[in-house]
Amino acid sequence: MSTIPADLRYAKSHEWLRAEADGTATVGITDYAQSSLGDITFVQLPKVGATLKAGETFGVVESVKAASDLYLPVAGTVLAINSALDGAPEMVNSAPYEGGWMLKLKLADPAALGALLDPAAYTALVG
Repeated sequence: MSTIPADLRYAKSHEWLRAEADGTATVGITDYAQSSLGDITFVQLPKVGATLKAGETFGVVESVKAASDLYLPVAGTVLAINSALDGAPEMVNSAPYEGGWMLKLKLADPAALGALLDPAAYTALVG
């Protein structure tokens, strides 16, 4: 069974978002997503400073099974990327909610978080 932390919000496309009080957020893929993909071999992320819309592709994750686009749950500007994933993409598998985070962004509209799934709704989605 997948781990679904209670302090996060979720997209139907299996990305998670951890909102901070300062209007920033951290984004990654869920335990369910990394488990479905298998061993992650490569992660491509956007450039710092990129401004992206909700639902827009922000990168690609490749695994031994497939390559999958990553979709931004909410609009924002990229403040940082997890450059550690360049040399250790397997961190997405071993710690999807900690060391395997993908990017930090400044939220364009913090109210947009309300459109994301809460943990109970995400649990219902993935069964």
